[in-house]
Amino acid sequence: MQYIPNIIFLLLLVAAIGLFARNIRRMVRNVKLGKEEDLSDNKPQRWGNMARIALGQSKMVVRPIAGLMHILVYLGFIIINIEILEIVIDGILGTHRIFAPMGVVYDLLIGLFEILALLVIVAVVVFWIRRNILRLGRFIKPEMKGWPKKDADLILYIEIVLMFLFLTMNGADFQLQKMEVMPYVQAGWFPVSQLFSVMFTDLSAGTLILIERGAWWLHIIGVLSFLNYLYYSKHLHIILAFPNTFYGSLKPKGEFDNLESVTREVKLMMDPTADPYAAPAEGAIPEKFGASDVMDLKWIQLLNAYTCTECGRCTSECPANQTGKLLSPRKIMMDTRDRLEEVGRNITKNKGTFQDDGKQLLDHYIKREELWACTSCNACTEACPISIDPLSIIMDMRRYLVMEQSAAPQELNVMMTNIENNGAPWPFNQMDRANWADEM
Repeated sequence: MQYIPNIIFLLLLVAAIGLFARNIRRMVRNVKLGKEEDLSDNKPQRWGNMARIALGQSKMVVRPIAGLMHILVYLGFIIINIEILEIVIDGILGTHRIFAPMGVVYDLLIGLFEILALLVIVAVVVFWIRRNILRLGRFIKPEMKGWPKKDADLILYIEIVLMFLFLTMNGADFQLQKMEVMPYVQAGWFPVSQLFSVMFTDLSAGTLILIERGAWWLHIIGVLSFLNYLYYSKHLHIILAFPNTFYGSLKPKGEFDNLESVTREVKLMMDPTADPYAAPAEGAIPEKFGASDVMDLKWIQLLNAYTCTECGRCTSECPANQTGKLLSPRKIMMDTRDRLEEVGRNITKNKGTFQDDGKQLLDHYIKREELWACTSCNACTEACPISIDPLSIIMDMRRYLVMEQSAAPQELNVMMTNIENNGAPWPFNQMDRANWADEM
């Protein structure tokens, strides 16, 4: 009978890790639906970017208040979760505070965990106030209504509950240590939990054990539940920020890729020995210009979509959005992720094969008006704290509209016609270009 809690804990742990692994495999499969692109070049720079941006949070502190609060939550969760290792070992072996023999080092670690837990609670409360009372502009955009807002608030509530459970567990443990109840041996420094552990002073040892064990179980169940909730939440960036910043573009902002198919055509035109009327190779699949659905995008763009934190920094910096246009770079990423998830469910339902559902990213998720509102200024990519590039998706979808559907806005068609005929975007003959000087 004494091993039943250990068996239950082990089964719970295996089930949680199994569900998490299944979700990660599903995400990897979905990302691989994108076009291949080799991003293994210049690894020292890529490792440096990951260390500086993802680990060092260098782009978060551009906005000091939000940046500082995020760093507190980030460090708190990363460091406090070291304690999860002890909980897991204790749960499997049936021990209690197995690392306690570390002595002073263990005491300092527990004290640090508690101070960070308190700071996390403070930071989360500040975040909640900014979202729900101050209602900062980037948190109340149209795309943040419904589930995105509920998700953001739910994450904050979960973080507060987990921190309070951690402190409650320690507070009850502290009282049991003072009462010299076995196996609660003297171990740990409790600078925060001992402040409110006075609420437990009149309780019996049995009640305190019940509180400590209850908080212990709820804390680990909460952590494992949160782990599996990540896949369905914007907080998937906790994991994906690292590969996303590693594989982020190293090209100067504003530099666009040349389409290989167009490059080949130009080379063909410049080759005097080439036959311009040669038929394509038998069985060759016509190349599609640009992107109309998620399968036309590159795998890194799909990874970007899963990594999006929905923080809205991109949208708040977007000049089109600031002037009332329909475009929101954050929505572009959210729509791409939603469509990718829809395609993934289709593939799962049809046992590994995608069945045409009559939908695509263009028009059904992202409107053409959104795409043409973009000025391609790169403000969104510069603002993103984890190297997401909404502009690349916008430009690929524009390419599809122009090169596959000839569906550019009339103003753009006039400009391109003028460039073709006059060598300039203006409707004047090249010979008349300097006539304005005659009037001086």
